[in-house]
Amino acid sequence: MASVKLGLMFANSGPFSEPQLFTHLAQTAERCGFESIWTVEHVVIPQGYKSPYPYSRSGKIPGPEEVAIPDPLLPLAYAAAITKQLKLATGVMILPQRHPLYVAKEVATLDVLSNGRVILGIGSGWLEEEFAALGLNFHQRGKRTDEAIESLRALWSEGASSFHGEHFNFGPVNCFPKPVRKSGVPIVIGGHSPAAARRAGRFGDGFFPAIGEPAKLKELFTIMNAAAANAGRDAAAIELSCMGRANLDAIKAVAETGVTRVVVAPPGSDKDSLTRGLETIANEIIAKL
Repeated sequence: MASVKLGLMFANSGPFSEPQLFTHLAQTAERCGFESIWTVEHVVIPQGYKSPYPYSRSGKIPGPEEVAIPDPLLPLAYAAAITKQLKLATGVMILPQRHPLYVAKEVATLDVLSNGRVILGIGSGWLEEEFAALGLNFHQRGKRTDEAIESLRALWSEGASSFHGEHFNFGPVNCFPKPVRKSGVPIVIGGHSPAAARRAGRFGDGFFPAIGEPAKLKELFTIMNAAAANAGRDAAAIELSCMGRANLDAIKAVAETGVTRVVVAPPGSDKDSLTRGLETIANEIIAKL
């Protein structure tokens, strides 16, 4: 079994939208040996939305519609200043809702400020009413996502950058600073649909299905591997992550599928319970992986 890293999801939402608890989460996670924190994104939650949330049986996001969901990048910039090694990840940014020129500039800036600790997790989105509020066509989100990924790679490459597509068209332009790594910020494809698996195979530095069932993960990784082969890419170079429970046996089970990162929920929503929970995970799980 390959070595498995642990991350924390929902790092910016709900109670962690408050700076004191977010500070405690980031610094305690780093002290306890967690590899990364992952922030979520919704620019707005339309009242009475009907689109089904794909990550819960209820079809609704956790918490009320009024739950605080800060911007995904700004808390990571804050975390960059108060940590030294913790990786700073979006899990996920809804990429087709943003122009890649801004994403490239903001993410590269964060990468430089954090000395190369950024992971850009992206998804194509599920909330049709949110796209409507932004004046965007929900049904074009897949193509917009693919073009945005290609645009980011162009903008992070050396020298001037150009991209000419159906949805994004620019260049040659200068976009500086560049990310710390010559290869750019790693782009991790989120989602657990066949389309997400194919996108990860074609474009991803990583793949992050938001599930933790080994059988389903194997199905998705098979789809990803085929898409990578068709694109002439090395599937073995695509880093595999998944969501999961803070349980040693469950983590070992998903590791057998090739997963090397498991992202779990924070084990508390106040300072004391969070400290106890993170220290327990450090002693009972991280120390044994």
